[in-house]
Amino acid sequence: MAPVEGNIELLTQAVLSEARADADRLLAEARSKAESIQRQAEEQAAAERTAILERAAQDADRIRRQATATAEIKVRMLQLEHREKMLADVFKAARKQLPSVQIWKEYEEIVDHLLREALVHLGAEVADIHADKHTGRLLTRKKLDAIGKELNIKLSLKKPLSKGMGILVETTDKRMHYDNTLETRLELMQSTLRSPVYKILMGEGL
Repeated sequence: MAPVEGNIELLTQAVLSEARADADRLLAEARSKAESIQRQAEEQAAAERTAILERAAQDADRIRRQATATAEIKVRMLQLEHREKMLADVFKAARKQLPSVQIWKEYEEIVDHLLREALVHLGAEVADIHADKHTGRLLTRKKLDAIGKELNIKLSLKKPLSKGMGILVETTDKRMHYDNTLETRLELMQSTLRSPVYKILMGEGL
């Protein structure tokens, strides 16, 4: 083989060898990039799955907490409804028992206290008194004169109450009055009696 032809053959092989090496390098880089992209895709997919699972867990926990809170509120409402019904039944029974107060041996003293308390709250120099028939029989002229003198008030016993038991006093012009009937007093006492009454109902001490 002539020297020139031999050199061409060698150069050709060198070029081809370099081309194969370059091709192999490019192929390796392409494979590396492909693997890197695949890993990134897998990592991203895994991260997204993790994020989805975390959000799902958070949503589940939120729903569970909401359900628990809702259930607790419902239980509390039922307890309050039960408590209110029990208290209402107690005060209803107490109102039915009010007439029995008038047959207590201390009732005349109670009437004196109701009248004095009503007159002090009314704060008038002249007052008209309304009472139920039974209470009115206890308010004798002598008693009214004595209480009127004690409190420096001119008192007059007027027509009986149309409803209720106890005392109602008012000014002669009827602009002011003070209701001291047993029913009104019980109604006013309910707010302070609710807690101790409920404790008794539940078997607790005062």
